[in-house]
Amino acid sequence: MRILLMGSPNVGKSAIFSRLTGTHVVASNYPGTTVEFTRGHLKMGEETAELIDVPGAYTLEPTNRAEEVAVEMVDEGDVIVNVVDATNLERNLYLTLQLLQTGKPMVVALNMWDEALEHGINIDAEDLEKHLGVPVIPTCAISGEGVKSLTDRLEEADQGDLKVVSEDIWQRIGEIIEDVQHIEYRHPTFRQVLSHATVHPLIGPFIAMLVLFLSFFFVIHTGEWLIGNVMEPAFELAWEPVTVWISAALGGEGFIHGVLIGDLIEGEIDMENSFGLLTTGLFIPIAVILPFIFCFYFILSLLEDIGYLPRLGVLIDTLMHRMGLHGLSIVPMMLGLGCNVPGAMAGRILETRKERFIALTLVSICVPCMAQIAMVAGLLGDAGITGLAVVFMTLLILWVALGVSMKYFLKGETPEILVDIPPYRLPYWKSLVKKVYMRMKGFVREALPYVLLGVFLVQLLYTLGIIALLDRAFTPVVQTLFGLPGTAVGPLIVGFLRKDVAVGMLAPLGLNTRQLIVASVILVIYFPCAATFVVLFKELGIRDLLKASGVMIVVVTVVGTGLNALLRIAGL
Repeated sequence: MRILLMGSPNVGKSAIFSRLTGTHVVASNYPGTTVEFTRGHLKMGEETAELIDVPGAYTLEPTNRAEEVAVEMVDEGDVIVNVVDATNLERNLYLTLQLLQTGKPMVVALNMWDEALEHGINIDAEDLEKHLGVPVIPTCAISGEGVKSLTDRLEEADQGDLKVVSEDIWQRIGEIIEDVQHIEYRHPTFRQVLSHATVHPLIGPFIAMLVLFLSFFFVIHTGEWLIGNVMEPAFELAWEPVTVWISAALGGEGFIHGVLIGDLIEGEIDMENSFGLLTTGLFIPIAVILPFIFCFYFILSLLEDIGYLPRLGVLIDTLMHRMGLHGLSIVPMMLGLGCNVPGAMAGRILETRKERFIALTLVSICVPCMAQIAMVAGLLGDAGITGLAVVFMTLLILWVALGVSMKYFLKGETPEILVDIPPYRLPYWKSLVKKVYMRMKGFVREALPYVLLGVFLVQLLYTLGIIALLDRAFTPVVQTLFGLPGTAVGPLIVGFLRKDVAVGMLAPLGLNTRQLIVASVILVIYFPCAATFVVLFKELGIRDLLKASGVMIVVVTVVGTGLNALLRIAGL
């Protein structure tokens, strides 16, 4: 049996899913798309059913690719569990009534029951069940209340007997609400006051800056602590002796040694700079990058689960409209800060081709992933806060300027933001941990192969003398426009495979502060890494990908040349 867990975004589907399936889940892309869903297994007596967490949808009349996939998946299910937000019953019943029209056996989980009572919202679940003709079970996924009853009543799933045409849905919803829901006035709670403050046009921006500052403070400092106190000692204790043994067995030199171990630094293996598959190829993504990725995805998942991200989207909607986007475009931007691959994939939540092009181009050019941020921070450590400030202020100014420019040069409309703002709620930690794990797993699956491929190709290109040839060919251009030595061509080439590795390759070149700043900015804004490039092709198509590539070439030339000139004038 295949059970579909369906509902609008932010109704607690993931928490219900975690309660029902435990830890053994798999994330997959729907065939032919980059839209991801999660599936697990649920024990029902002697039978094991497959449970699928379908992408969130407000309606079966799709407005984006995720909703299109949700509609297509309805045909593949045997039973539907419709998760409904009890604090916003009227809005959620629209999807419920549409699902009833599909004729699929269904059960309704009236989730966030505790929050509804806290807000003075009283719903007669038995009367609602009579109206819909299917089982209705009040649940609270955070505490687990009602989840056992939901499981027990799955066998009672029914097609319902509510018949209503599309034109009369809202009228029928009004009749149901009037009969089953009664609201009592309650004094605003602290969470309600905070909810209003975070979207207030004057107070909201200060809260947003504080939240973002604390978030990145946590990511940077916790990530550095994990690297210094956990990951580096673990590599030194468990893996470095293995590489030393392999190096000795290979005689300390030769092509195979160069590929697997890399160069010996003063006669010893340097995990960060030897640049072999088994040294730098594993050390950089696992010991240096993964701790930052973990911290970032933890904070991002926490902000999602407590309900802050929709408020941030509403708050910056005006700014984003000036860039041809709406407030929810902040989601791909923030995901891009973790890794550009999921950031680019998140463009599917945007309705129009114009929005997707602008958002994905901005993610590719102006949003460095956490791996790059970590490497740039380490690279510019000796330059102090000034060097980092110049890099990230340049990216911020470019993000706004490029977005505004593309808005006026590209045809198409930018629709208004349409999003339900959920009440603030405590996260369900089991679900949050699972979400972080799945995102980490996806990062390792996407990033590690390209890091290893990049390290291998660099060693091969150096051995064949191709890097030296390219150095000579591009040195005049790189020196004249960007003020960089010809040796910087190698990292620029590697940047297409994996930008964080390329940033690390700048360290031993002896660049001054100006050159480090210019090189760091160039590596961020020119072509994205190969994994992101593949996703851009899938999301945009070849025509728009070529347009985006043209924008990248123009931007990197203008910004790199201009920044080099300005820094020279400033005396750097």
